[in-house]
Amino acid sequence: MKNPHDPERIPIVVVGAGQAGLSVGYHLSRRGLAFQILDAGDRIGASWRSRWDSLRLFTPARYDGLDGMPFPAPPHSFPTKDQMADYLERYAERFNLPVRHGVAVTRLTRSGDEYLVEAGDRSFLAAHVVVAMANYQKPRVPSWARELGSSIVQLHSRDYRCPAQLRPGDVLLVGAGNSGSEIAMELARAGHHVWMSGRDTGHVPFRMNGLAARLFLARLVFRVVFHRLLTVDTPMGRKARQVILSQGGPLIRVRPRDLAAAGVTRVPRTAGVRDGQPLLDDGRALDVANVIFCSGFEPSCSWIDLPVFEPGGEPVQRRGVVADQPGLYFVGRQFLYAMSSTMIHGVGRDAAHVAGVIAARVAERAAAVPGSPRPAPAAVQSTTNSFAPTDVDERCGSAPSATW
Repeated sequence: MKNPHDPERIPIVVVGAGQAGLSVGYHLSRRGLAFQILDAGDRIGASWRSRWDSLRLFTPARYDGLDGMPFPAPPHSFPTKDQMADYLERYAERFNLPVRHGVAVTRLTRSGDEYLVEAGDRSFLAAHVVVAMANYQKPRVPSWARELGSSIVQLHSRDYRCPAQLRPGDVLLVGAGNSGSEIAMELARAGHHVWMSGRDTGHVPFRMNGLAARLFLARLVFRVVFHRLLTVDTPMGRKARQVILSQGGPLIRVRPRDLAAAGVTRVPRTAGVRDGQPLLDDGRALDVANVIFCSGFEPSCSWIDLPVFEPGGEPVQRRGVVADQPGLYFVGRQFLYAMSSTMIHGVGRDAAHVAGVIAARVAERAAAVPGSPRPAPAAVQSTTNSFAPTDVDERCGSAPSATW
């Protein structure tokens, strides 16, 4: 009789049901492999729905579809975060991807030739584990934040929803990447004076919704530069990877001139606190009512109890395959293989590569054991689905509507 506390055996476990995990699932399905996707959320797309109300994807819809299913929107429009969440739900439904919700993985270790995946009082044994999670797990907040005056409203970009959360008065944004720039523009339009602190991460040198971008420049950037030139296989890509992992990627939709025209004031890095006020590198203390930390996230992979990480926290891998831990893979991390690896239009290539490696290993193992079933390519079910965006979070009003 089976003990209810014994680990459940699953041939392949995919951790995470975001765009990376669903992409892996799609490619495993195409190869006829048995797997389960474990996700802590109660609904696919939950991480997208929890972002700020007015968030739109930084890339046009033509680059926002996963393999096998184009994004159902005009190609040059910028979908809202809720439309992206709905798309991921429809994707999982269309291809019958086996997702288990409410399963938060807390530890990953080896158990003989297999991996032990623990999730609270549940556990699973698997020959292959794909960690399909991005770097954006635990909000990064500087240590000096606790010294800010008690009257200052503090938020991380993960918890920001809309201008109504803030006090009247000036706002300091700590971090000058894509999220910080988009939030800065919204707050400036809402009547706040906005200070933006942090290094210039560079920017795409044309307007993403302009005619030239629609005709050829967007494709040149996303499909050629980000996807083919900036990879770990090129000297240019290896250099770019070091910069992006430490400083962040370039601004895609908002340009420095847009920030200046909106009245956003760029200032040096925030170094600490003086008399309860944020202190800049140049010695100025800013009298602000609000501070929003757009300072990124920690990978938060402490639950992986295996010697697979570099000193900086990145896994030692080659195109998602961990050589020193056969059967362990990563997909969806920033610059895993190319600059496009963490982008929706680029994650499919990494997922397909990892699924191909798994399929080859399963076939090799089956060939070595007489009578073992061998995986066979399986057609992925494709059905026509109606697609209607759900209501957006109304805590701070509705997000802008999109043209479909």
